[in-house]
Amino acid sequence: MFRRVRNKFLRITLILIYFVILFTCAVQINFLGLFGSSPTKKEILLPSLNVSSELYTADSVLIGRYYKQDRDPVPYDSISKNVINALVATEDVRFFKHHGVDFIGLFAGVVSTISGSDRGASTITQQLAKNLYRTRYKDAQGLLGKIPGVGLVVTKYKEWMTAFKLESKYSKEEILTMYLNTVSFSNNAYGIKSASVRYFDKLPSELSVNEAAVLVGMLKGTTLYNPIRNPKNALTRRNTVLGQMQKEGFLSAKEVTSLSKDSLGLNLNNQEQRNSNDSYLRTAVEKWLEKWATDNEIDIYTSGLKIYTTIDSRMQKIAEESAHEKMKELQRRLDNVWRGQEPWRDKEGNVIPNFLEDHARKLPIYTSLMEKYKDEAKVFEELNKKREMEVFTWDGMEKENYSTMDSLKHYLTMLNTGVMAMDPYSGEIKVWVGGINHDYYKFDHVNQAKRQPGSTFKPFAYAAALDAGKAPCDTYEDKPVKIEFVNNKGEHEIWEPKNADWNFSHRSLSLRHAMARSLNSVTAQITEEVGWDKVVAMAQKCGIDSKLESVPSVGLGSNEVTVFEMVRAYGTFMNQGKKTEPILVSRIEDKDGRVLATFKTEAEQVISPQDAWLMTYMLRGTIEESGGTSQALWEWDLFEKENEIGGKTGTSSDYVDGWYMGVTKDLVTGVWVGCDEQSIHFNSSGTGEGSKTALPIYAVFMEELYKHPELGVTLGKFPEPTVEITKKYNCPGPRIRVESSSSSSDSTAVEEEVELPRLTLPDINREEEPENN
Repeated sequence: MFRRVRNKFLRITLILIYFVILFTCAVQINFLGLFGSSPTKKEILLPSLNVSSELYTADSVLIGRYYKQDRDPVPYDSISKNVINALVATEDVRFFKHHGVDFIGLFAGVVSTISGSDRGASTITQQLAKNLYRTRYKDAQGLLGKIPGVGLVVTKYKEWMTAFKLESKYSKEEILTMYLNTVSFSNNAYGIKSASVRYFDKLPSELSVNEAAVLVGMLKGTTLYNPIRNPKNALTRRNTVLGQMQKEGFLSAKEVTSLSKDSLGLNLNNQEQRNSNDSYLRTAVEKWLEKWATDNEIDIYTSGLKIYTTIDSRMQKIAEESAHEKMKELQRRLDNVWRGQEPWRDKEGNVIPNFLEDHARKLPIYTSLMEKYKDEAKVFEELNKKREMEVFTWDGMEKENYSTMDSLKHYLTMLNTGVMAMDPYSGEIKVWVGGINHDYYKFDHVNQAKRQPGSTFKPFAYAAALDAGKAPCDTYEDKPVKIEFVNNKGEHEIWEPKNADWNFSHRSLSLRHAMARSLNSVTAQITEEVGWDKVVAMAQKCGIDSKLESVPSVGLGSNEVTVFEMVRAYGTFMNQGKKTEPILVSRIEDKDGRVLATFKTEAEQVISPQDAWLMTYMLRGTIEESGGTSQALWEWDLFEKENEIGGKTGTSSDYVDGWYMGVTKDLVTGVWVGCDEQSIHFNSSGTGEGSKTALPIYAVFMEELYKHPELGVTLGKFPEPTVEITKKYNCPGPRIRVESSSSSSDSTAVEEEVELPRLTLPDINREEEPENN
């Protein structure tokens, strides 16, 4: 058909136009899969951005993000004019004059390339097309993309077409905004806001000329010009950008001369927060959201959600600081206990041979060194070479001349902790301290670590007794107990539990007084009487999900449970016998602020309101009864305005685990302390029982919390019963007097009829240990 056109020049022009149109259509429809995908009209109208989701506390404090690319888009008017000027001057000086493809700039780019300059030819709009639609990734390539050279031409042409489409749909300001919100600035910072916070700890609207020049300069090579990794290159590149801004009239020569003398001006104060983004709380919420995200087909890493937790940032800070304060003391105590000795011991107290070496064999560095040397002796020679390194301590990061083996010992012998606090009525979790430092100890000690709870498990045995018809004033003799039973293997066994001091008073004590003093003898008697299966059932009804072995020692805490489970179960006592399911997230909003979901607790009546109230009364006994194991709490300012607290200490065998469970009218709190490696622990009741390790953390936390009544936790008495109490419960136990040599751990307590002041002496704070079956 072109033969009819006699003018040769016109004919060639028409043929070229025809083939351009044909080629364009083929590219658009991806003819025969040759060209790869191109963005559709809908995708141009609604470009998809992977936007990070943000995690907030209940009081709207940002505490973390979920992202594949850490991106937080901002509008045009929230971006400093300095950034816009630097970008246009450096990347696309004719940006406001072209319509997506700058043919004049393209020609100039070809000429400059031939002459040895590194000037680029892509416009900002083309770069946006590349960023938005991933035109250079394999999934956007067709069959022709596998042919060197041809694939690049096709890709470049698709970027041109996409750039034209973008220019036809969006204003220049919108294109600049989208570009700055999508481009990578290294260190997993995507978009101008993430970058400005990451490198300068300020919002993009606050960026100075030099700061803007640093960030724009990075776009030429985010690794080569990274101001953290390559500050000299970044400084040179920044000055190049300043020169471009002068050339295009945005700066004067005098301004450039002055600005070029300045340093990079980085402010990495926010870097620590960014590095600790993967916190215990963030990880716990992530796990909690898995099912919701799957059910709703939402990707929390790309959807720009705003996730509001139930955590109160102020209470969380108090808990973290309280734990830090006491854990520092406890670590010093543990170090002193084993100073000059190896702390890893077996049940008989003997040093475990090759302990450190066995742990070293699990390290990645051991594997890599074995691959290199093929000789374990040489590997351990390398692992024992000292060098300067930074290690985490309770005084902050410290430089030490350590070998890998020294470092391993340092981290293995550090105590850890888990703290959780919950409103027992709403189920809202207010505090979640999963450990001492998430960078070094990933295991969450609130909901992952299962440890023996010791005597904190005893209340479930007493609750089972109440459920069986017993009353707090029913009495049992503190006497030796011998229980014969058949174990799970069909073998005949005899269990004879001992009290912590190995003594029996042979006195008749009420259930309340016996629980207050945490007597193993009485707990064993009631467990045998009601049946250990019933104790297991009671614990599970209240909120313990872990598998519990039904044995005579179950009431003494011989099974392993989590802090999370214990807080939930104790909350059942405070909530009138209703098991309250803890909730960690209150609501989720989309990126436009629309509420997608709200979450409320589920409550189930599992024990009678009467027995639940009686259990809270018995828990108060550990503080109010003479010899109660929680009486160390009187050392802190916790009991003004007739304030009432209930609680239970717990210590597992060999002082491996220290626990404290505390309840008030507003809050249920669980605290655990111990080493992750269970062969490393304290070696005496005076140093390692729960009243000496976990209880002080609880006490400091509550003492500080009561100073801030605006947080909703206030001084006051426990709620009155909502039902008639038909069981006898008001039967104060005998008062005891401690001899003047009370500092000794084996002091003798005798009955005394005179009302004495509340006692705080060490020997009446003694914790009872479980005799594990």
